[in-house]
Amino acid sequence: MGADIHGFVECRTRWADPADAWTAAVDLDLLYMGRDYDAFGCLFGVRNHAGFAPLAADRGLPGQISGAARAELDDWGADAHSLSWISWGEVKRVDWDEPAETTDRRVHAYEVVDGAWALVSKAVWSARFARVAGLPADPVTDASEGDGREDWPEGTEWCDGDRLYRVERMTRREAVRPDGEWKPVWSVMEALAAVHGDENVRLTVWFDN
Repeated sequence: MGADIHGFVECRTRWADPADAWTAAVDLDLLYMGRDYDAFGCLFGVRNHAGFAPLAADRGLPGQISGAARAELDDWGADAHSLSWISWGEVKRVDWDEPAETTDRRVHAYEVVDGAWALVSKAVWSARFARVAGLPADPVTDASEGDGREDWPEGTEWCDGDRLYRVERMTRREAVRPDGEWKPVWSVMEALAAVHGDENVRLTVWFDN
């Protein structure tokens, strides 16, 4: 079952009543329509197959959230999980070249495109890869634990005709590409922060399966 992200870009304006300081600026669904587990894991520790130290995992709700965020979250009820938030100031300070703590649990598969190896998929297990790597033919019935894979060193490769399999360690920049699906989110947060301050803009999120 897949996981999706929901939430709001929230802003604390300089002139707001302290009792109701945070305003829902933009519904995240209007800015981000993807389901990228690399980004989810890097940012919030959800489906963290790539092994990142999450930037803002399971923080829960901020002490005060906007009415719109509260109302939508209440609608999700028990289906919402992994509640968290991150400020624009924190996003600005991220070292996007920082590597993950471990190699990616999924082996990266490449095929030749225009004369060069190009990434085509990432998976924990596939029948073709299992044959090449000597893994159980059926990871559920044949493996004593999980999918049967070992902790292969970073850079380990297997070549099977037109397919190359490689064990890799991702960087944050690869997980959340500056020109990728998260660019609109960061652009809105940056614009609001230019007016109201870096710590007065945040992304409040939750996930559903």
